[in-house]
Amino acid sequence: MQPSEIRGKMRSGEISSPTSGLCEEYIQANLVILPEDLAFDFLLFCQRNPKSCPLIDVTDAGSYIPKMSAPKADLRTDLPRYRVYRNGEVVDEPTDIKEYWTDEMVGFLIGCSFTFEDALIKNGIPMRHNEEGVNVPMYKTSIETSPAGKFAGPTVVSMRPMKEADVIRAVQVTSRFPSVHGAPIHIGNPESIGIKDIQHPDFGDAVTIKDGEVPVFWACGVTPQAIAMHMKPPLMITHAPGHMFITDLKSEHMSVI
Repeated sequence: MQPSEIRGKMRSGEISSPTSGLCEEYIQANLVILPEDLAFDFLLFCQRNPKSCPLIDVTDAGSYIPKMSAPKADLRTDLPRYRVYRNGEVVDEPTDIKEYWTDEMVGFLIGCSFTFEDALIKNGIPMRHNEEGVNVPMYKTSIETSPAGKFAGPTVVSMRPMKEADVIRAVQVTSRFPSVHGAPIHIGNPESIGIKDIQHPDFGDAVTIKDGEVPVFWACGVTPQAIAMHMKPPLMITHAPGHMFITDLKSEHMSVI
């Protein structure tokens, strides 16, 4: 199905599950929605943290239409599930956010690592979370982001285990996609980046790490949710982890040869 068809099924409530593996040729994006008075600080935060927050699109204040990436979409309804944060606490996980939308809202779409998973699979590197039918595991780390205005806090990473022999190829493949986090930021020992128990992710689900495999970590667009918990803005709306916005942009058109 085309992205518009998938988004229509999300809008109707027919799809409310994680989006890994859907519309494999198209860029998926994390979502952050903030009041206009916080939008510039967050834009600056993204500019200073391009690995965690590579910007795909930004809406005009009050507009829920991402004109550059999906001009017929509606950010209020076209994701499978959202998270609503008030003062750093999750207060709702709705399937649409019409009741929360105001004319002061600004939407940010941030590249998602689900986009390069198809390229990894085509290079013979399987995705364990897809094999096990769960959401990708994500962890808060001890790696601090570069602060901007009111925004500061820890970097979140997503993790995919793979054979040691596949790691170099995974780095080569994902380096072609800087707009969706690019190459890994850490390989191997999770404790060295502050992850105490790899079987208990902060977001998503644990996956099996087999003998002879190593965990590989990419910067993750769930970082703003960790920032929300840290800085406690009055209101921030995001995607629920793993439940992405699917754009009309072809992933290959955003890759670096």
